[in-house]
Amino acid sequence: MRYWIRSVVVIASGGLFLGQSSAEPLAGYNTYGYPGLIDMPSALSRPDAELAFTSSYFKNQSRNTITFQILPRLSGSFRYSNINNFRREGGELFDRSFSLQYRFIDENPNSWRPAVAVGLNDFLGTGIYSSEYIVATKTLGHGVRVTGGLGWGRLAGVGGFDNPLGFIDQRFETRPDIDVGQGGTVDTSQFFRGDAAFFGGVEWQATDKLAFTLEYSSDDYPYEDGSAFERKSPYNIGVSYQYRPGITLGAHYLYGSEFGVQATFATNPKSPRGGPGADRAPMPVLPRRSAESLGWSVESVGEDRVETNIRNALAQSGLTLHGFSASGRSVRVEVENATYPNMAQVVGRTARALTNSVPTGVDTFTIVPVVKGLAGAAVTLNRGDLEELEYNYDNSWSSFARASFESDTGPLTPIAARYPLFDWQLRPYLSPSLFDPDDPVRVDVGLELAAQYQPAPGFEIRGAVRKKLAGNLDESTRESTSVLEKVRSDFNIYEREGDPAITELVAAYYFKPGDDLYGRVTAGYLEPMFGGISTELLWKPVDSQFALGAELNYVKQRDFDQLFGFRDYEVATGHVSGYWDMGNGFHGQVDVGRYLAGDWGTTLTLDREFKNGWKVGAFATFTDVSFDDFGEGSFDKGLRFEIPISTVTGQPNTEKLSYTMRPVQRDGGARLNVSDRLYETVRELHTPQLNDGWGRFWK
Repeated sequence: MRYWIRSVVVIASGGLFLGQSSAEPLAGYNTYGYPGLIDMPSALSRPDAELAFTSSYFKNQSRNTITFQILPRLSGSFRYSNINNFRREGGELFDRSFSLQYRFIDENPNSWRPAVAVGLNDFLGTGIYSSEYIVATKTLGHGVRVTGGLGWGRLAGVGGFDNPLGFIDQRFETRPDIDVGQGGTVDTSQFFRGDAAFFGGVEWQATDKLAFTLEYSSDDYPYEDGSAFERKSPYNIGVSYQYRPGITLGAHYLYGSEFGVQATFATNPKSPRGGPGADRAPMPVLPRRSAESLGWSVESVGEDRVETNIRNALAQSGLTLHGFSASGRSVRVEVENATYPNMAQVVGRTARALTNSVPTGVDTFTIVPVVKGLAGAAVTLNRGDLEELEYNYDNSWSSFARASFESDTGPLTPIAARYPLFDWQLRPYLSPSLFDPDDPVRVDVGLELAAQYQPAPGFEIRGAVRKKLAGNLDESTRESTSVLEKVRSDFNIYEREGDPAITELVAAYYFKPGDDLYGRVTAGYLEPMFGGISTELLWKPVDSQFALGAELNYVKQRDFDQLFGFRDYEVATGHVSGYWDMGNGFHGQVDVGRYLAGDWGTTLTLDREFKNGWKVGAFATFTDVSFDDFGEGSFDKGLRFEIPISTVTGQPNTEKLSYTMRPVQRDGGARLNVSDRLYETVRELHTPQLNDGWGRFWK
């Protein structure tokens, strides 16, 4: 305890010595990649929804961390670390770990009340960094901020004392020994158990960009000290410099013996630096100027001419006319979009085009977005409202309030020139693989030839062939140790033998069997590892935040060369799925059913979605396969990211960059990868999604 008191005096004295600064202290990331000082945590949070990558290094220690500010008070981190000369294992150790931090008390700038947070480290990993903490942080003014905390586990290695929680329950007095294992399990018997110790530090924001930190660390590096490096002191000092918004560089002198460096790259999906984008200016709403012209109708002008006018006007906006019909003073248009990532913007641009292309006697527009022959919500707009609201300061939400949204129950009315349709693309591809202990970062790059043929609405034949140009995915020689059917763990053999590879070759049919119902049948080479038939039925009312779906597949494992042959393994697999748009950008999904290895279980998914199309999510799958039989990682889990290309390039585009990051890929909980499942295909066409994006109706 005397050691801790002496440390606090030194740190506090340092804070007074640092002097005066008017800059407000910035919450930084520590070497573990979550909000903190240098090695220790703090009680502060980053801006809501910030997504950051932090890479830090000092002697024989490297850590690479992705942290997401899930909620204003809650952050989560996934970390991949490399330790050379690891004492327990010897040689080189690659470790995956997760962290969570929750700030449950906010700092009050008008009193002495600090921010207070609680955190868990390595609660799903091997246990090397296993620790828990409660920490408080207080801004003193003049650019100075002080942090103090109480740590358990690894954070109780220096100056430890009896656990104060032992007064509540004697079970808190002892902590089970850490068994560094395969990871993937949550051992709650360790939480806040055993000895505790104090840690702390002081930060000085010298300028808007430059900050200094002095820290007392309670981590004694039990697995690294004496083998990976020599730990001589509990004190660390550091400097950080904000090179520009989103990029922070740091340097540290650690534990009296080593120098370290750190870099953090951060962005925020709520306000990406690309801004609103460089879309072409939309057509103006063309007002009707004379009373005489109000009598001009579709019949008087001729449907063929009106159809041609609409088709040309939509083409100028980057849209395609799928179908057209007229009745009295109303027109109905079906529109396909291959340009804009926001469907409300598609409806808005279609409405503008109609004011420029249909007779002035038409009062009502019904706009039906169509994807793969499936109709979405029928959006009905009054032409007079468009003329009135175009320059109204509250035009977006006024136009939404005056529009009507209904399920489109009638048959599609495609124009004669629409089908058949053929399209093809030759494009580059990049295929990464992470976390292989023999080589943590592998990647292939090459060319993909993709083609699509649509003979009629809802019918589609598509395929893709890849040819690698460079890369090292085929150099992985790790053999699968799975005791289950090897449905995913032989992936490196597929990479080694599949060049060139047919990644997909299918015929698909999309249809509406009834009101609020959508159907899909897909047959062929469904994905690189499996082929067969996949069927799906989805119930999704256009105005509902809920949906239910059922999928049934019968598939056979493909040959390693990914051409036309099959292996002996075949399986029936399928799921019942529930979808819930929770509001405020959160979306949940539950899938229950049978997986590719024949195991039965449940996948839970939670995504946070943003109005610009970004998506950050996490998932976990639990099946009747035991943790031991599953192997390394214990169960399937991971993170997934989706970034619209338009927010990167600034140009309108419907393409998205999608990546699923798994700590380890095993055979338990493996699901068939089928393109264009129904829920994501039709969801963007429905009222809740249109509502969320209606701010771009006039863009």
